[in-house]
Amino acid sequence: MQDVQNLLNFIGNSATAFQAVETAKQMLIASGFRVLKETSPWQLVGGGKYLVTRNQSSLIAFVMPDNGQIDHFQIVASHSDSPMFKIKEHPELTSDKYVRLDVEGYGGMIMSSWFDRPLSVAGRVAVRTATGIETRLVDLKRDMAVIPNVAIHMNRDINDGYKYQANVDLMPLWGDGKSKESFRKMIASAVSAEEKDILGTDLYIYNRMPGTVWGMDNAYFSAPRIDNLECAFSSVEAIQHAKAQGHCDVCAVFDNEEVGSTTRQGAASTFLRDVLTRIMIACHQPEEEQLRAIAGSMMVSADNAHATHPNHGEYADPVNQVYMNEGVVVKFSARQKYTTDAVSCSIFQAICQRAGVPLQFFANRSDKPGGSTLGNISDTQVSIPTLDIGLAQLAMHSAFETAGTHDLQHMISAMKAFHDADIRMTEDGKWTV
Repeated sequence: MQDVQNLLNFIGNSATAFQAVETAKQMLIASGFRVLKETSPWQLVGGGKYLVTRNQSSLIAFVMPDNGQIDHFQIVASHSDSPMFKIKEHPELTSDKYVRLDVEGYGGMIMSSWFDRPLSVAGRVAVRTATGIETRLVDLKRDMAVIPNVAIHMNRDINDGYKYQANVDLMPLWGDGKSKESFRKMIASAVSAEEKDILGTDLYIYNRMPGTVWGMDNAYFSAPRIDNLECAFSSVEAIQHAKAQGHCDVCAVFDNEEVGSTTRQGAASTFLRDVLTRIMIACHQPEEEQLRAIAGSMMVSADNAHATHPNHGEYADPVNQVYMNEGVVVKFSARQKYTTDAVSCSIFQAICQRAGVPLQFFANRSDKPGGSTLGNISDTQVSIPTLDIGLAQLAMHSAFETAGTHDLQHMISAMKAFHDADIRMTEDGKWTV
């Protein structure tokens, strides 16, 4: 159960993608990873452990082969962002009696789950300094706002399928009339800056409720942002145990998956390709060797999956159903929303069987397109065999989600086994594991 508590601590320190990447970064530094900068030369040594960030919201960590030469890469990818509300640059909606925050939705969320919960503010701000501009992370870490429901006496239709109007129903209450012009003052104080020196913001409303373990035999836990911080945490845990061997192990945590990944720090960006290329350049490998190494690589895309719902089993496929606490989920989609195919599935299945990690197999009901993830998007930049995995959870994209306590260790073990294996493509369609 300690691994679940560690995850809940990670989630509690990861209010937004910025905090998630900073928390992961500090975990990796503590276990011996060295920080690289994209704007500086890289000098890498065999067996070295390194990390690099982009936009402070995406991170790639890697462990060099012991001989310092790249034969191929084995990559685990996940994402750092979750659905929440972004605060606009002019944040206050004021009246004589109330101050509300002007927000818009980031990602596809279950809106009703955000009502009547303690909310706070986190993200980053850009601050003018004596030497230029610097960004500073901020998390108020106290209950600061609530999105209040309308009483049922005033909205008798609320339980009959209510259509929320985002610009009316979902504005968080910040304070009373005396709170005017307080928001930016509080943010400035939190980052030790003058209000006039805050030049830009990336701030979000997030759910502050702490995670909890519950149920008979503590079978389940609930928390904000389980999707996808559970997989991100697992991947960071696993890369810390990766051994310097004949291939390069990589952990990639991308931002902006919930809004399509098409940013400079998303899976559709060149971030992963740039890092892999720079690793091989630092190893003085010629272009043909670089192309050969990429061609022989493999990626696991880790993003959680939909558990069969206890009250609505009809939403699941009749036979490809998955459940919490029954193992890592391998995800399939004929529409290629997930990248898993016979080859990537069989390689991963062989690795997990050897490690004693249970697997489940998921597909959406045939008339439901389901969601998508970052595997097929990343493959447009780094085209390698990929499969999509996750852990079964309930209430995906709710402000408070639920997963199984036993599955976290299944995922960490599967990722460790993936890094420990030496996966080699001997020719097109033939692999050794």
